[in-house]
Amino acid sequence: MYFGNSKVGTGNQLMIQKPTAISVEKQSGKGHQCWSCGDMRAAHFCDSCGRLQPPLPADFFAFFGLPHKLNIEPSLLEHEFHALSRKLHPDAYVRFSSQEQSWSLEKSSQLNDAYRTLRDPISRTEYLLKKEGVELDEQSKQATEKARSTGTLKKQGMPPDMLEEVFELNMQLEEARMNRQTGERDPTLSGELQNTKRHLEQKHAALMDELKECWNEWDAMIDRGGQDEDRTILRDRMVDVLNRRSYIRNLVRDVNEVLEG
Repeated sequence: MYFGNSKVGTGNQLMIQKPTAISVEKQSGKGHQCWSCGDMRAAHFCDSCGRLQPPLPADFFAFFGLPHKLNIEPSLLEHEFHALSRKLHPDAYVRFSSQEQSWSLEKSSQLNDAYRTLRDPISRTEYLLKKEGVELDEQSKQATEKARSTGTLKKQGMPPDMLEEVFELNMQLEEARMNRQTGERDPTLSGELQNTKRHLEQKHAALMDELKECWNEWDAMIDRGGQDEDRTILRDRMVDVLNRRSYIRNLVRDVNEVLEG
């Protein structure tokens, strides 16, 4: 892979020896010809002449030369981000054509979007699921309209096994809000809410552990070329974990607002 005119790797992979390191492959741009010399281009720079290549539709994983895996070493992603930032920065193209200046601007924007998304493991997971064709925002207006038009039930965000627990919590929160409006304090209720908060935080931590297991299973499946059935099972499991995590996180936020109010 080339960054500008300097070669930083050989063959199709960046030479990083750590087992968890980023494997940089020339995925995007593969099969396209360089606009300048006509040779086969790599993702960002021509392998032969080193000239900047036109932007392609952004796939954030491919932008960094990554396979669609979920375990990424943050320090290596950051290193690649800074390396590409220097090579793609518009200041490096002030003496080049207006077309190349425009490409550097667009690629720099793509780079920032890709880095912001991939550096956070949750947004990275959500992005991969969207690339896999999963609609995560089940509470969106689009999901509501689809349910109405098809006559089907809209998937609810609340996990069924938490219905009773959440009902009781909402009653406590409403009581605490009313107490706050009247200036009353109920130490017993505050203690109960503190206990509930700790319980929810434990659930949240357990879901994060389960999500990490999913990441490991997903990456192993990619390595062995998992079939569609395997992908579907893992996708569905990650969506379920993410939905539960999001719901519990919102409950913790509501409890904190009442306790800190």
